[in-house]
Amino acid sequence: MFPDLGGPLRQATNRLVEHIVVAYGDGFEALADTILVVLVAIERTLREAHPAFVLAAIGLLAFLAARRIVLALTMVACAYVIGALGLWDQAMQTVAIMVVSVLLSILIGIPLGIASARSNRVRATINPVLDLMQTIPSFVYLIPAAMLFGLGKVPAILATVIYATPPLIRLTDLGIREVDREVVEASRAFGATRWQILTGVQVPLALPSIMQGINQTMMMALAMVVIASMIGARGVGETVLLGLQRGDSGQGLLGGLAIVLLAIVFDRITQAYGSRVQTHRAAGA
Repeated sequence: MFPDLGGPLRQATNRLVEHIVVAYGDGFEALADTILVVLVAIERTLREAHPAFVLAAIGLLAFLAARRIVLALTMVACAYVIGALGLWDQAMQTVAIMVVSVLLSILIGIPLGIASARSNRVRATINPVLDLMQTIPSFVYLIPAAMLFGLGKVPAILATVIYATPPLIRLTDLGIREVDREVVEASRAFGATRWQILTGVQVPLALPSIMQGINQTMMMALAMVVIASMIGARGVGETVLLGLQRGDSGQGLLGGLAIVLLAIVFDRITQAYGSRVQTHRAAGA
């Protein structure tokens, strides 16, 4: 009754992935090595640093973001509880993966968001791709990533980047498009170039929206922690995965609590910074 579309599509996809692996394998290996060098450096720094130093750094970041001592102490307390749960090393592994993933997402997402905001044609091209990226189940990203890069942390990072970048692109696009046109025209009237308008007017005024995009990217990257552990990402997600595999509810609960606490720390710090930027923007206006 129905034509067979699934078989040809599956075979074509497999042939495409095989062709990419054979033709561009060396390039993917070089990319993986570069990402791995950065990841190992960050992870080693976090794991070898004394926990007290890391806690102090978290408190300082929270205070600089919000200028509120209560928030800073709360973030330190959340991180301290992770250590008290016996998951400090795993949490540092997860933080390293998140940092690299978010940095890559920023490097990709903000330029694409700017390009989308400045060109309706680019936006019309990117939007269907973003829709596809946001609707495909996150498990599916692990398959091509594992085939191209093998098992381990690098494919987990790249799968996370694909999953977590769309909100940043959309919110960067939205923030720049919502900048008051009169302000842009005024800067143009004073002789500013397109680059000067972008860097001196549009991006600063769109910064609250961009920060919200970075916040959403962080949260989505953290949501991939457990899923990415299935291909060897380790970290806190591995604790949850092992609890699931062994039927150990207690171990799964500990891992889940650690992920929630990490989410609170990342979310509150970025939200506080975004709120401060918004306040300064309103005061300047």
